[in-house]
Amino acid sequence: MSAVQELAQRLALSSEDALLETALTHPSYAHEQPGAADNQRLEFLGDAVLGCCVAEELYSRFTGASEGELTRLRARLVNASALAAWARIQGVPEALRLGRGALSSQLRDSTNVLADAVEALIAASYLRGGMEAARRVCRSIVEQGLSEPGDPALGDPKSVLQERFQASLHAKPTYSVVAEGGPPHERWFDVEVRLGEQVLARARGRSKRLAERAAAEQALDSARVGELLCLAAPAAIPSKVLP
Repeated sequence: MSAVQELAQRLALSSEDALLETALTHPSYAHEQPGAADNQRLEFLGDAVLGCCVAEELYSRFTGASEGELTRLRARLVNASALAAWARIQGVPEALRLGRGALSSQLRDSTNVLADAVEALIAASYLRGGMEAARRVCRSIVEQGLSEPGDPALGDPKSVLQERFQASLHAKPTYSVVAEGGPPHERWFDVEVRLGEQVLARARGRSKRLAERAAAEQALDSARVGELLCLAAPAAIPSKVLP
């Protein structure tokens, strides 16, 4: 099976679909092949669809997050580096159509080239399968992003949260599943992270591990002021950061 066929299968598209071909066509190839369409128009549409789908996904998952927290999380999950990382796992580099000059410049693994192709592929999925098809692709991008360590400067959210509370209060946050559901092939888990009896954050994930990670990440955002209060006066921890 070719790289294009494998990618088409993952995206539930036909490998013969002209839209898929266009989504995988870099401008350098179109420039060398008269009549070939590049992926820039699809990229324009895909960028808008991606933003909408990811915003919807995060709004549904992180019910206690503020607008600022959701905005920062979305920025981490859909920046060019995150999209390119998803593209590499999905085999997009091998499926791209590049011009000779681009090939010699090793653009096949370029972060920006791959991110543009991902947005074009989202547009192709949307145009062929509607919003639900686009949601499936964007959900996969979100899942991968949430499973990654994130910004190395911040470290793993659970580890960072634990270190901060141990340093200030000599206490560890705890995690508990407070709800779960969904069909066998699409389970979800709601997890609360607490410090003693005090709820710091609550988040949803497709696995307990992802839900715990998301809850820790929310707590790091929502409890930063509270953390400073803890360092000065531990009793000032708010009894409940999120409703």
